[in-house]
Amino acid sequence: MQFRSLLAFSAVLLTLAFTSSTAASQKDDDEDWMERCRSGWGNDDSDRERFCEIRELGMRSNGKVIAVDAGRNGGVSIRGWDRDSVHVRVKIQTQDDSEAGAKQIASQVKVETGGDVIRADGPDSDRRGSWSASFEIFVPRRSDLRLETHNGPISVREVSGAMQLDAHNGPLSLKSVGGDVHGRTQNGPLAIELSGAKWDGAGLDAETRNGPVILTIPESYSAQLETGTVNGPMTLGFPLTLSGRINRRISTTLGQGGPTVRAVTTNGPVTLKKGGK
Repeated sequence: MQFRSLLAFSAVLLTLAFTSSTAASQKDDDEDWMERCRSGWGNDDSDRERFCEIRELGMRSNGKVIAVDAGRNGGVSIRGWDRDSVHVRVKIQTQDDSEAGAKQIASQVKVETGGDVIRADGPDSDRRGSWSASFEIFVPRRSDLRLETHNGPISVREVSGAMQLDAHNGPLSLKSVGGDVHGRTQNGPLAIELSGAKWDGAGLDAETRNGPVILTIPESYSAQLETGTVNGPMTLGFPLTLSGRINRRISTTLGQGGPTVRAVTTNGPVTLKKGGK
């Protein structure tokens, strides 16, 4: 009994230590974001006043698709965690001729989580007054996602499920994801970091029209790989077994094969990198 109690107590201590470390790291990130936001992200030629704030909301996971529309100039970052709830953090920044005006705009920005889509609504932007909202959302590791941004990034990490990811003029980043994943970006880089021994799920279909592709593949990874570019160079960071005429498109079997992993661009370079085991 004493040994079991010691194990339980040790587990609690480890959990508290991890939580404290995560909270401290989150606090540092928030302080850094607030500082950079208030300074205008290094844009010294802006004469408008800024207001920045971070809001946090909790949601119960209902098993449905988690849909997020970041609107104009907002981003979406999704990260999987070992809980059955959804935690939403919204980073709001506003601009206006005066500090009071910027605060007033922020007070009119409402975050909606009760409908089918998580989004932020607010007043119409004009030449002087404007706002944007970016979302950082923690979700169960097995979650279906539908994400959309306009002039903002999409990032998904450590989540597996059915995903439709659309970034209009923004980067798309995927790390340690799985499921049936479809990702598109119109003008932006595509960065994918695979993990494990093979793809977990139906496969990956990711594409950028104008931007580079950086694909990191672990050693001894098994998949049906499709990658390439129409206009741009290709850099292979490890040997590949290829048959037939080698051009700007590659279709090959890695290891024992498996689901298709497709990552292509129309205008931009392609880089394949060797990841860890």
